[in-house]
Amino acid sequence: MQIDRRGFLKIAGAGVYLATMSGLSALGKQSSKKPNIILCMADDQGWGDMAYNGHPVLKTPNFDAMAGAALRFDRFYAAAPVCSPTRGSVMTGRHPNRFGCFKWGHTLRPQEVTIPEALKKAGYVTGHFGKWHLGSVRKGSPVNPGASGFDEWLSAPNFFDNDPILSREGVAVQTQGESSMVTADAAIEFIRKHAKSPQPFLAVVWFGSPHGPHEAIERDRALYKDHSKKLQHFYGEITGMDRAFGKLRGELRKLGIHENTILWYCSDNGGLPGVGATGGRGNKGKVYEGGLRVPAILEWPARIANPSKTEVPCNTSDIYPTLLEIVGVRIKKQPPLDGISLVPLVDGKMKSRPKPMGFWDYPIKGIRTPSKEFMSELLEAQKKGNEVGNKSRLRMDAGEITKKYPEDIFPGHSAWLDWPWKLHRIEAKKGVKFELYNLAEDPKEGNNLAGRNKKQLKSMKNELKEWQKSVVRSLNGEDYR
Repeated sequence: MQIDRRGFLKIAGAGVYLATMSGLSALGKQSSKKPNIILCMADDQGWGDMAYNGHPVLKTPNFDAMAGAALRFDRFYAAAPVCSPTRGSVMTGRHPNRFGCFKWGHTLRPQEVTIPEALKKAGYVTGHFGKWHLGSVRKGSPVNPGASGFDEWLSAPNFFDNDPILSREGVAVQTQGESSMVTADAAIEFIRKHAKSPQPFLAVVWFGSPHGPHEAIERDRALYKDHSKKLQHFYGEITGMDRAFGKLRGELRKLGIHENTILWYCSDNGGLPGVGATGGRGNKGKVYEGGLRVPAILEWPARIANPSKTEVPCNTSDIYPTLLEIVGVRIKKQPPLDGISLVPLVDGKMKSRPKPMGFWDYPIKGIRTPSKEFMSELLEAQKKGNEVGNKSRLRMDAGEITKKYPEDIFPGHSAWLDWPWKLHRIEAKKGVKFELYNLAEDPKEGNNLAGRNKKQLKSMKNELKEWQKSVVRSLNGEDYR
């Protein structure tokens, strides 16, 4: 059996091909060139871990400047309360359980169609920089960034700290510098290379901060000297990331390409317990608001002329369908999407979300993927002439679907958000319990209305159940037939 990406697609019988619509979409007519696209993501930054969201201590001047000049999402959600699944939702527009990316360290399936694959059919050159965490970063893996559609990449298998060893298209490279700046500088090198090209570019820039252990450089830590060392390093990492992001954003202006560049920033899950500031009850790992609500900003001066903010609930799964509509790409036989296009929101025409969003934290353990250990091993192996090092880390089985999940059992903690209502379904050994909250009146999810709003409860229970059935069908591989 072939193990390359295209081989998986053929074997799975996905029948997927990409077609570019004639002409540009309505949004692309602003320029003869389709917009450049930069997708930035933090690692474990909570909704409240921004000065512009009212944090009393943090200094985030560059994020604040963008939030004041662009479209600010005040109710933006990660598709999952942990990292890898949310990143998979960005790449596919689908809830990560559909392709078995349940927790950290789980991978994409090679059968999935990703944003870079889709945009390449519209003429884009694509690059990934920073944290990957959706598979291997070794040569020959069916789930490395290159196999997932990226032409150029300098990537880590997971979060990383200062002076990281990264993988440049499978070759281990020892870098020097603060981790976020290393990531931004790699992206800037790619952007400079392609800025004046007739080809538009997609740059996916995924920082490794502020994931623990926190190791801020002295310059950033010193800003918070009146706080505990733990907080100094945590706050300092966010400020370091802010400075790196500011350099990246500033480079777009130096190159004269910022007007027609989409710059979209968000985090991969809610804030960290003990140090982070969340957007509600709970924190990272929880399906309550604190584990899912994240900061997000979208800048595109050619299209978004005036700064604004929106309370319309949006989701990381929305990024894929939004970008595909903007550049005019359709996918024949598109597998079920959980995200929606936010083009009407960008146009100022979406006042409420037309489709609910589902969340589902499946009770399966994450997979250990330590960047420092894995990349040190790869660097030493390559010095000895071994190109891939430990072959077990190639994730060669990523596309195999060997287990069939029942369509009438939905373990774990799931939720259905149909603003302002949010239904929680929590299944444990003792049985299933439901919680229902009106987020407009109860943003902290403290007043369970399940016993008093029976009609609302019944309707949302049925919708959640049908959605979970659909997710399980995808998980079992039915989308690829």
